[in-house]
Amino acid sequence: VQLQASGGGPVHTGGSLRLSCAASGRISSINAVGWYRQRPGKERDLVADIKSGGGTNYADSVKGRFTISRDNAKNTVYLQMDNLEPEDTAVYYCRADLFYYTDSGAPVVAASWGQGTQVTVSS
Repeated sequence: VQLQASGGGPVHTGGSLRLSCAASGRISSINAVGWYRQRPGKERDLVADIKSGGGTNYADSVKGRFTISRDNAKNTVYLQMDNLEPEDTAVYYCRADLFYYTDSGAPVVAASWGQGTQVTVSS
């Protein structure tokens, strides 16, 4: 059971990127998922999150520019980032509450982090 974040890269101001956070392994369901970012010299902050029912929440700095969505059939959550600014430069991480069963059949709900993907926005 693991999370894989991808989709980062270099982009110019005003450009777009779509990040993906895919869960693999014997996942029964994914509950809440959040995208976080850590800018150089800063703490890791929540960018956006999405609940299992689809409710979303955004940091003020990205409202109107970023969109979080999920594809439950693919166990994947996306972060569409439009109109990117240099201040968006950061390592982006996804965090998910995963529900799965152990080999012995015990139910588990555990928070899992993806490995991070670098987004670099240049002016």
